[in-house]
Amino acid sequence: MDEYAKVVEGQMVKFSRSLNERDRRRYAAVEAAKLGHGGIGYISRLLGCDPKTIGQGMSELESEAELAVDGQRKKGVDANR
Repeated sequence: MDEYAKVVEGQMVKFSRSLNERDRRRYAAVEAAKLGHGGIGYISRLLGCDPKTIGQGMSELESEAELAVDGQRKKGVDANR
């Protein structure tokens, strides 16, 4: 397994920190899947998350249920008009 360049690793960490918990878990799962064997351990160390969390994200992405997006944004002022 190849590792990402240091500048890319920094961007990944910065981006990951901007996500909510659910999206961070799913992002880590996608990145680990792209890397194949050893990807979970590498991404776990890089993003500072538990490998089980990445496994949970992979399960969520593989489930047949459509990914929930409820609760991502608060309703705007005009939403109840």
